[in-house]
Amino acid sequence: MSTATDTPKNIHQGRNVKRFREMLGLKQEALALALGDDWSQKRVSLLEGKETIEEDILTQVATILKVPVEAIKNLDEDKAVNIIANTFNDEAVAYSQYYKCTINPMEKWMESLDEIKQLHEENKKLYERLLSRESEIINLLKNSK
Repeated sequence: MSTATDTPKNIHQGRNVKRFREMLGLKQEALALALGDDWSQKRVSLLEGKETIEEDILTQVATILKVPVEAIKNLDEDKAVNIIANTFNDEAVAYSQYYKCTINPMEKWMESLDEIKQLHEENKKLYERLLSRESEIINLLKNSK
């Protein structure tokens, strides 16, 4: 039984040349100039339309674009898009799998209010103890006269 995954999808080498050329910001005229006198912008355009490119030309183009020949031969856009699409999740950020914000600002604010109330109560008790101690000292001083 044969499935769709048994037969490899044909990779369009000309389209891959175009993608790499565009990624490098190189115009067809510049690639034609680098390929030699026999080349023109029109010929590069025709090359980019070819599904399979001759090995010697492919080697020349790969050298000019500074990419491995295998990259041009094996770049499958559908797989690349699939990898990119599966890299991102709901938050649409690359690092979201490592960072999940679980802080509720209102809860944090309420916690700080509770801490402030607790500190206020402690200060109040300390102040009352200080007043009590001061009263004791005043009474001792009065009684010592």
